[in-house]
Amino acid sequence: MNTVNVVYEGRVAKVEMSRPDVLNAMDGEMLSELLAAFKEVRDSEADVLVISGAGRGFSSGGDIKSMLSDMDESAFSSVMYTISQMITELYTMPKLTISAIHGAAAGLGFSLALACDHVIAHETAILSMNFIGIGLIPDGGGHFFMEKRLGETKAKQMIWEGRRLSAEGAMQAGLIDQMVAGDMKAAVEEKISEWLEKPVAAMIETKRIYTSRRAADLETILSLETSSQYKMRQTKDHKEGISSFLEKRQPQFSGK
Repeated sequence: MNTVNVVYEGRVAKVEMSRPDVLNAMDGEMLSELLAAFKEVRDSEADVLVISGAGRGFSSGGDIKSMLSDMDESAFSSVMYTISQMITELYTMPKLTISAIHGAAAGLGFSLALACDHVIAHETAILSMNFIGIGLIPDGGGHFFMEKRLGETKAKQMIWEGRRLSAEGAMQAGLIDQMVAGDMKAAVEEKISEWLEKPVAAMIETKRIYTSRRAADLETILSLETSSQYKMRQTKDHKEGISSFLEKRQPQFSGK
């Protein structure tokens, strides 16, 4: 794989996004490789999966320049299908999953992190569901995971605001499960050790019961996000959002 590293350490599988020069922004290649990595881990002997990002951050989200600026309908449909498959694969993974966030986790990167069973963030991390800034809606199950953790009303408000949250703010809101002040790697290893000392099969069975009940809801949300995202891509506000992002200026939205 070119953009994703997969390493096995005993009963632990570690998947690292590796496009550090663009803050691990997800292009079509990385999405496909993440999906392949998750399928590989599903079939492995690992009990725990840890997802992280190389370089300065976890993931800045979708690669706007490659995925949003000049993409025809066929390419868009293919990307959204891969996103849906990747997120479903991760959410229903019969393993215990951890997302280890340092630096930025934004947009699709934040959705990916929230799909895990346990979200750990360093105290310096910045988290945001910031699709509104380019006239789009959350994808990657963002609506599903935000509602699950916040409830509908607070999820809507946070999505509409699109504001950046500190790790402390995300912890207080209930969007992450653990904040780390010191050594991030040591904190992740401590959580892994804690889990591996428990009857993991029973823990995974509890997870299976919950995900079996909610998987259909996630699939519905992913389908709605795909159709709605396509609709939003046709709006003037999205085109203005993209232009302002590429030109590094404040957008001037018109509501159309």
